[in-house]
Amino acid sequence: MPGQGDEAAVSRGEQIQAAEREAAKRRLLEQAEAERVPMEETTRAVPDRRWRRDRPQ
Repeated sequence: MPGQGDEAAVSRGEQIQAAEREAAKRRLLEQAEAERVPMEETTRAVPDRRWRRDRPQ
């Protein structure tokens, strides 16, 4: 029966590690969402006519 207690300890340790991994994944996803730039802001074309001012007509 001593082996049974070892298995329970390993299983508990694995459960703790899995919970920690899941928490870390959630934190990373929350951070990524907070830093995300909306697609509308990255694809919007803004006319840049500065180069036309420098060209002779």
